[in-house]
Amino acid sequence: MSKRTPDWLTARPFAHRGLHGQTDGQRLSENGMAAFDAAIAKGYGIECDVRASRDGVAFVFHDTALTRMTGRDAAVAALDAAILDQITLPDGGTIPRLSALLARCGGRTPLLVEIKADGRRVEAVCAAVARDLAAWPGAPVAVMSFNPWAVRWFLRQRVGQVHGLVLTQQGKGRLRGAIERALALWLSKPDFLACDIRDLPSRLSRHAQTKGTPVLTWTVRSAAEQAIAAAHADQIIFERPRD
Repeated sequence: MSKRTPDWLTARPFAHRGLHGQTDGQRLSENGMAAFDAAIAKGYGIECDVRASRDGVAFVFHDTALTRMTGRDAAVAALDAAILDQITLPDGGTIPRLSALLARCGGRTPLLVEIKADGRRVEAVCAAVARDLAAWPGAPVAVMSFNPWAVRWFLRQRVGQVHGLVLTQQGKGRLRGAIERALALWLSKPDFLACDIRDLPSRLSRHAQTKGTPVLTWTVRSAAEQAIAAAHADQIIFERPRD
């Protein structure tokens, strides 16, 4: 039986961490509000990463530590929201709260929220994301994660929320990868898959599409990868070059 997933999930490409890099003469930071605004202006969907502050507020940021993007030697999870609000990205913008990004999307721009969490300790970040999503019922938003426990949290705690599993086979042996993948699929029961473009085509992606489960693919960066995605996936999560 095919899964029933919303049309917006595959209707348009998603800009990976926003439309960052060189855009209209400006250098825009990944996961920054300016990069998200640029994606919205060009009609793309948005993919973003989310972590929780020490006091349980969802912030849009990829890395565990702030160092690479801000030069500050601290973990996102070690700081309260009021402090994170004051830290700037290379383009001069501040680290966005998820609530602010949802407001900017306004229930119109499709949004993929990738939850960053390790192991089974997913409650803080998942609950923070869920609180923000509750303010936007019916908005085109999906949650996804490499961590099947995070996806499972939404399966159980926020019934009806579109949820997906992010997958890669890179750096994994065949047996280890198969076991991890089977366990993750069983735990999360995803509505869609987000597969590493380097793994396509794969038996998993073909099987998912046969069953009616949409397959997104990341991170598409070239014309050659776009061609692979067109043949073996339902939509792309991309970075430049693309325009």
